[in-house]
Amino acid sequence: MIRGIDVSSYQSDFSTEGVDFVIVKATEGRSYVNPRMNAQVKKAREAGCVVGFYHFLWPHNIKAQAEYFVSKAAERQGDILACDWERTGEGTNASNAQKDEFIREVKRLRPLNRSILYCNRDFWLNVDRTSYAGDALWIADYVTAGKPRIQAKWRIHQYTSTPLDKNVADFSSRTAMRNWATID
Repeated sequence: MIRGIDVSSYQSDFSTEGVDFVIVKATEGRSYVNPRMNAQVKKAREAGCVVGFYHFLWPHNIKAQAEYFVSKAAERQGDILACDWERTGEGTNASNAQKDEFIREVKRLRPLNRSILYCNRDFWLNVDRTSYAGDALWIADYVTAGKPRIQAKWRIHQYTSTPLDKNVADFSSRTAMRNWATID
């Protein structure tokens, strides 16, 4: 297992010490861009971390959201692109079909990047009906690192949000994760 974090605009300062990967919030819906994204990505790359980007998915206009996301996330082979599927601030969520469509559209637009699904345990067990996660599942379940309470194969486990979102990934090393993320 290797260690990582995910950050949004709320984390203006974070340490990359002991961190192998950093996943940065890029976009939300069709109008929001994380104003700290470029600085956060620069910090992660300077530390030699594997870098990922995530998009907070809203219901509707799925193709437009996918296009918006890939237009804002850096286009670099080996970066991971994630769909963050959860309830919005309005209490709504994209449907299973919309989640699947978004992941597939991102994959079509960026065939040389891994396209993955992020969701919490409740969504995976009680909302998801397709079990489609693209290239990998990133599951949030705040329990012992590397022991999410699901039966599905996962690649990344977010195990706490205190003091920031911490994750482990099922790879033997940073190099192994980078090799998996790099599609030829």
